[in-house]
Amino acid sequence: MKEQPESVENLEEKSTEVSESESFVNTVEEEVEALEEKAEELGEEVVEKVEEEAVALEEEVEELAEEFDEKIEKLSKHDEAKALVEQARSIVEDSEAQLEECKLLLASDLKEYENAKENLKKNGLDESEALLKSLGYEAEQSVEIEEDLVVFEPKEELEPIQIQNVSGGGFTGFILALIVGAITFMGMVYTAAAKLGITLYVSHILSPEALKPVMTWYAGLVGMADNPPVGGTIIAVTVLLVMWIVYSIRVSIRANSNMRMAKAQLEAAEAYSLQKGSCKEEMDKVDAYINESINTLNLYQVILNEQKAKLLRISHVENDKIETSDFHHKSNIEMQDTEELITAIKDFMSIPMSEEGKLSGKSSLFLHRAQSKIQKVLDRLY
Repeated sequence: MKEQPESVENLEEKSTEVSESESFVNTVEEEVEALEEKAEELGEEVVEKVEEEAVALEEEVEELAEEFDEKIEKLSKHDEAKALVEQARSIVEDSEAQLEECKLLLASDLKEYENAKENLKKNGLDESEALLKSLGYEAEQSVEIEEDLVVFEPKEELEPIQIQNVSGGGFTGFILALIVGAITFMGMVYTAAAKLGITLYVSHILSPEALKPVMTWYAGLVGMADNPPVGGTIIAVTVLLVMWIVYSIRVSIRANSNMRMAKAQLEAAEAYSLQKGSCKEEMDKVDAYINESINTLNLYQVILNEQKAKLLRISHVENDKIETSDFHHKSNIEMQDTEELITAIKDFMSIPMSEEGKLSGKSSLFLHRAQSKIQKVLDRLY
């Protein structure tokens, strides 16, 4: 009976704790909801900010594109021709650089291929062949070895092109303008002298005494005969105008010529790039083919070393059967496999890889045959 009040008190305390916990939970939930609302608001603000920045960036890009187009339109024919020439030069240089890179890679591959052949001969092939002969096993006649000093050499169909720079024609235009200006000046002076009935000598044509009546005559054409400097101005302006016209015509003709030359060089550069590109594609094929061949040679080295061990076992265990060739049937299978592998790989190594500057189809055929032979052995082993 005495414990009941304590239990009631405990229940009241626990009830109070539960109430406080519920209040705490409600507070936390409210704070979480507030944080979620705040996060949503911030997310919306971020999205709006990003969209605004994207629109601004797009507008800026459009403005820059318009400015670029305007600058392109303002380019003179000479500048446009220079740009085309630089483009052509860049195409040629890139094509040659890529081709040279391919040649270096190919040279490295060829060296590795030759090393793989030598390693195969020294570590498996020659010893296996010698063991077969010692066991009295006659190997088939392999393909006759063909000398191939250059495994692959790209066949050039186009001569290397030299990109020429364009000239604005300003210097020659200036020289022509001076010549025509001098002729115009002489013509104007002698025309006025002829009208005035004056005899002029070339040696004195620039003297003030000879030029004054000429300038007076030209000034008279505009009603200012009493003002010789006006006549001199007319002569000077006329000469300068003629010089400017001649200079402009020369520069314009040169600009048109430059455009034709630049376009022709660009076309030639593109054709050159296509030819070099096809050559590069062919060299890439050869590169892949050589790497495949190296892997095959390395695999043959491993398998022939294993076959060499088997032949040594046969020679040691069945030495008394060499004269009669009455070997165990499993030994005959091993010797036959070894002979087929040796013949296949020697035939492949004897065939040149190149044929008229391209990958030899015959070499590819013999590589496939060598791979088939070794795959047959691997299938039997596994």
